[in-house]
Amino acid sequence: MNLERKFAMPVSVYALGGLGEVGKNTYVIENDNTLILIDAGVRFPESSMTGIDYVIPDYTYIRNNNKKFKALFITHGHEDHIGGIPFLLQAAHIPVIYAPPLAAQLIRHKLTMMRVRTTVNIIEYEEDDVITIDDFKVSFFHVTHSIPDSFGICVDTPEGRIVTTGDFKVDLTPIGRDMNLGKIAALGNEGVDLLLSDSTNAENEGHTPSERNVISAINDIYSTTSGRLIISTFSSNISRIQQIVEASINFNRKVVIIGRSMERAIKASRELGYIKIPDSHLVDVENINTLRLNETVILCTGSQGEPLAALSRIANNDHKNVKIIPGDTVVFSSSPIPGNTIEIDKVVNKLTRLGAKVLTNSILRDIHSSGHPSRQELKIILRLFRPKYFMPVHGEYRMLKLHADLAVTVGVDPNNVFVCKNGERLVLSNGRITRGPSIPADSIYIDGVSIDGISDAVLHDRKRLSEDGMCAVFIPIDAKNNTLLSKAVLYTRGFVTFSASKLIPTAEKLLNDELEALMNRKTTTFGELKLTAKNILEPYFYEKTGRNPMIIPVIMNKADE
Repeated sequence: MNLERKFAMPVSVYALGGLGEVGKNTYVIENDNTLILIDAGVRFPESSMTGIDYVIPDYTYIRNNNKKFKALFITHGHEDHIGGIPFLLQAAHIPVIYAPPLAAQLIRHKLTMMRVRTTVNIIEYEEDDVITIDDFKVSFFHVTHSIPDSFGICVDTPEGRIVTTGDFKVDLTPIGRDMNLGKIAALGNEGVDLLLSDSTNAENEGHTPSERNVISAINDIYSTTSGRLIISTFSSNISRIQQIVEASINFNRKVVIIGRSMERAIKASRELGYIKIPDSHLVDVENINTLRLNETVILCTGSQGEPLAALSRIANNDHKNVKIIPGDTVVFSSSPIPGNTIEIDKVVNKLTRLGAKVLTNSILRDIHSSGHPSRQELKIILRLFRPKYFMPVHGEYRMLKLHADLAVTVGVDPNNVFVCKNGERLVLSNGRITRGPSIPADSIYIDGVSIDGISDAVLHDRKRLSEDGMCAVFIPIDAKNNTLLSKAVLYTRGFVTFSASKLIPTAEKLLNDELEALMNRKTTTFGELKLTAKNILEPYFYEKTGRNPMIIPVIMNKADE
């Protein structure tokens, strides 16, 4: 039921992240007096973003409206929903964080790990809780996802009921608690004005397979493997990890955990009882060589080919404790995130060359199931909620558009469906939704732990350095007498091989001839010297190597005596 409309103020809904992308989910509901956030996630960098650790939303609007900011609500504990919290805390004061128990524990671990000094009030909620924040009444419904304690959130406002599903799948045989379809149907019967729903798998026909389908595939692998098992999955996929743990116990294999994020997730989940494994079945990685090969399971990060993750280091043969032994079986209990296929293939090839048997998810081997809904499940949820207005979220543009089209097929008025960008505002007023003015919602690229992001220009330079290398040019001059003190010297990195090193003397000669002619003019500026170095060296190196290295001229001027 909608709250009383007396003195009602328009309510705005918009995303700071999560639209046109899979990641950094951050959704805002506000009126003139109150602003609440639903989730505060990060997006992990693409392979082209050299040196970038995280991508976060622009929190400028939250900082400028901090007095209105009353609470942050968390749907579940995945990084694309909680990973932005340490950075949000640098931008604004968070009065209180409401989170399910597991998410709350993971947030505490994260803040400790990142040495966040600010004290944060974290309150754990359960499904039957109702929280009143000024004019907003917030309630919850349990959903099935790849991590326990996953919820959708309902916000009743004086201008209408707003529901966000969070991440979910309609799994009728889940690992753990059932999705509360009854409560969802009841909310739909009472009336939903605006629905925000997960669009990640909107391209997939049919239903997403149940997590229970994975159990039999995992058991088959255990029963047919005589050597070591190395299993890589998402550290946040707690349901999967529990299945692997149970299979390890049943087949009398000890579990070795590698990867900081995996260690943290398992520690938090054991504390809350979501992962049950006796200490006797856990072995420190330092003691791995004390185990028989057929009694060993290595559970590690790196299922997406991340260069610094445990599995990638094992594949590169540079992990301190684990080396591939011919006969090892490596299992990727995951599916590639869009854009990661090439990196995963590189890791698979390296592991295979080292003598490992590598198993990936396929139609013949169900060793992974997504935690997101396919098209038939999206239809079910739309039918149950029957929203007057609909805004697809959590997806790249094509996913959002397909989800929007799907909503129309099940009866939502096409004029009431909004495919938005980050920062585009929907305004609820007098029973209608219109588009309002946008707010800043650019991506911020984080290098380290500071919220001070870096620019696109820096990203471009890093990409160029990683691909084409660099050439530092040291030019010693006496500016007072306009003369070269000695010949310019080149230092190269990243593009000149040993066999091509003869290029450097020739390049130095070409440059010095031009610099001497330039200095003879007696009116040479530092800018002219730098430009000459670039104009001579860039085409020369490109012609000889096919690379376009960054040229960095350094003018060393003789100090006045």
